[in-house]
Amino acid sequence: MTIHLLPPHISRLIAAGEVVSRPLDVVRELVDNALDAGATRIEVEVEGGGLALVRVRDNGAGIAADSVALAPVRHATSKLEPEASAVERVSTLGFRGEALWAAAQAGELHLVTRPAAQVGASEVHAAGEAVTVRRTSAPAGTTVTVRSLFARLPARLRTQAPPGVEVREITALVGRYVLHHPGLYWRLTVDGEPRLTHAPSDHRGAVASVYGPLSANRVLRVEAEGVRGVVSRPELTRARRDRMHFSVNGRPILAPPELEKAVIEGFAELLPSGVAPLCVLDLTVAPEDHNPNVHPAKQVVALADLPGVAARVRAAVTEALAAHPLARAAPALIAPPEPQAAPARGTFPALTLVGVYQELYLLAQGEGDLWIVDAHAAHERALYERLTRELTAAPPAELPEPELLHLTPEQVARLHERASELRAWGLTIEDFGAGLARLRTLPAALAALPVPRLHEQIIEAALGDSPDPRRDVLARLACAPALKAGMLDAGRGEGVLAALTVCEQPWSCPHGRPTVLRLSERDLAHAFGRRGVRDVARGRDEVRDIKR
Repeated sequence: MTIHLLPPHISRLIAAGEVVSRPLDVVRELVDNALDAGATRIEVEVEGGGLALVRVRDNGAGIAADSVALAPVRHATSKLEPEASAVERVSTLGFRGEALWAAAQAGELHLVTRPAAQVGASEVHAAGEAVTVRRTSAPAGTTVTVRSLFARLPARLRTQAPPGVEVREITALVGRYVLHHPGLYWRLTVDGEPRLTHAPSDHRGAVASVYGPLSANRVLRVEAEGVRGVVSRPELTRARRDRMHFSVNGRPILAPPELEKAVIEGFAELLPSGVAPLCVLDLTVAPEDHNPNVHPAKQVVALADLPGVAARVRAAVTEALAAHPLARAAPALIAPPEPQAAPARGTFPALTLVGVYQELYLLAQGEGDLWIVDAHAAHERALYERLTRELTAAPPAELPEPELLHLTPEQVARLHERASELRAWGLTIEDFGAGLARLRTLPAALAALPVPRLHEQIIEAALGDSPDPRRDVLARLACAPALKAGMLDAGRGEGVLAALTVCEQPWSCPHGRPTVLRLSERDLAHAFGRRGVRDVARGRDEVRDIKR
């Protein structure tokens, strides 16, 4: 087999797809350039699914007349110093100097640009290697138009997605930029019709522009060192993780699973298993601690300290949730209630027991509202927090005779990973070989619990697939002795309400189910058709009206 060097005109046809393989890539690269130019207003236009036309207009810094001829030249860039070490500290979204060149190879490039201090604008036409530059007049900023994408590359043109599919993905991409750059003005127009418009605001406003006001009213602000954005309240979840968005130093990225997992772990027991929240989190790291040059589209970045970043994300989400009361609204009697603003404090209110329903639910009043308490979930939460407090308060209890237990291969592997962690809170399990393990000590707080198959349940939870075995053990053991249906009376109900008031996180059981629902008097009045002096804002409604 003979090896030969491809002629330049053939290699260009191959290389033209490295950066631009579809209209979505053109939009991404041009928006990145606009952001790097410091634009505060970015408008995107698409026609024919982007194959007929992609145009990005911005009010950024523009390109000086003496440099504009280099704009469509490959590897010509103002964003990276010509030295090897500069690649290790990238601080811009674009840096390769390939975007305009690739767009000109794949289509017809038209660029009009003017810095604010320059008299007159520059106009560039580029198609393949043919480049013309002339003077013109234009407002400050840059407008880049790419027409007839892949018209000279018929094989690539035939493999493009239908226009509707491409438009959907371009809309999603622009939406992600809106979420991570909410302080800018954004506008997306498709075939002459506005699809997405966003006025400068904060992350909550960006969520409203992209996902609607109902979602925006159910997000909480996250503000910590190196992490800022919003995360949804526990009642706003999805079966998929498609609304978990991350950026690193302003660049929207395809998040590594470790970051998504960190957000979910930050919710702890507030989030039922199998669901994901909405989140928009902007992460900031030192330029030398990340590498955006590991993916052709720069959507994947390598982080030097991914575990450390994930730990900061987890802590930031936990802190944001802890600062808010998370009682969920009771189901509406007629129509869905309006979004509720949270009370200003995060503690559980003092409630007065009104009655017991079906020997499982408590009806109570407080802060002008009717509260419905799931006694089992509430009792489970109280037991969980008591076990958490007592877990390491006393030395571990040694079993009179070590118990021999059968383990699966997965459990044996986890035992080797977690043995020291388990011993730290009083659980000593020794690998005995041949799929057996010897249980020697238990935390004193767990040893006497009236739970069937106590030792077996502890082992199953401690060596299960949960990332936090300690929490999983305590959650499982808190469930068994908690009040069940048919066991509730007024006396026990008072005790459950009193226990909730001293819980650090009283709003859900350890498995993520809500402990309380809240119904305002005004909702009841509306449901009964009342229009009188009692139809006034009280309790939750009063807080909501004040914030309007």
